[in-house]
Amino acid sequence: MLILGDLVGFPTVTSESNLDLIEYAANTLEPFASDSRITHDGSRHKANLLVTIGPVIDGGVVLSGHTDVVPADENDWTGGPFVAMRREQRIYGRGTADMKGFIACALAVAPTFAELPLTRPIHIALTFDEEVGCRGAPILIEDLLARGPKPSAAIVGEPTAMGIITAHKGCYEYTTTITGVEGHGSQPHLGVNAVQHGAMFINRLMELQEELKGRAPESSPYDPPHTTISAGTIRGGSARNVLAGECVIEWEMRPVRRADASFVLAEIEEFVRRLGVATGFEACVTSCEGEVDGLDDDPSSPAVRLMSELLGTDETSVVPFGTEAGIYQNAGIPAVVCGPGSIEVAHQPDEYLSLDQLEACLDMMEGLGERLSSI
Repeated sequence: MLILGDLVGFPTVTSESNLDLIEYAANTLEPFASDSRITHDGSRHKANLLVTIGPVIDGGVVLSGHTDVVPADENDWTGGPFVAMRREQRIYGRGTADMKGFIACALAVAPTFAELPLTRPIHIALTFDEEVGCRGAPILIEDLLARGPKPSAAIVGEPTAMGIITAHKGCYEYTTTITGVEGHGSQPHLGVNAVQHGAMFINRLMELQEELKGRAPESSPYDPPHTTISAGTIRGGSARNVLAGECVIEWEMRPVRRADASFVLAEIEEFVRRLGVATGFEACVTSCEGEVDGLDDDPSSPAVRLMSELLGTDETSVVPFGTEAGIYQNAGIPAVVCGPGSIEVAHQPDEYLSLDQLEACLDMMEGLGERLSSI
């Protein structure tokens, strides 16, 4: 699929700009758009794109995908991560499943949408920085709600093997920076070892992880059923015989419910306070990188009903990973998660998307166009 190959060719790792991809998508969609708008981050090195096809009125459907991808080490790949390669019935490349395959389908079906007598619009929404706290989607959605038109549903195309996902956990991301006092390792009483304090901080996170197991709702549909905490990276120190002057910990939690997140943050604040009292040391600061609420299950959601009709099934499921769907839902736009590919190959070397998944996604979108032409 040529469009997917083009999209994979843009190395839109979150640390880099996505402007080239946004320009490509805007140019591809321009002949079919009745409205198009771009919103930026503060640096203007990142952008969202929202394109409307059909009448510019309320009641349409958003096809939403993020443009950023996680890093890829070329040495771990059979082929280059940013060159789409077809082998048998699969397309390999970073972002094929997560989630440029869904975006490619939306761009490919746009001419068909434009030819239909749509009575409700179809919006194609492309966002930035989903992988690092969903920074782009709130900007796009705020602009959409302020200027209209307001959609009646959003389909977030994360890889679900085209299954219908009606709920997922939230994703709260933090960076904790501990500033110590450097000194010689032979005289630890004359300084403050930030790495050792960092170890105590992580140990408290793991204690809270165990406590959260007992807070899992009896009806929790998730695996695991409780809110989770994970310390992803730790950096600090310069040598084994030098008291570390700084320790930086990047960690996250995936709350089943907001109350769990409030519990964890309160416990962390109290732990830091007690640690400061015990050691006379208070230079521990936690900054929020992003707090994205989960998608709450809503059996009456028009987004879920729409997907069930398009796919001809009432079977639904939940997932533990986070998406932008909760942001749409909190903004008053019913949302569902459904897209081609498997989450099991996302973020992995030799990430791929099978051709039959692409075809299933194209069929779904074509069915959406026909439905919005008949209501």
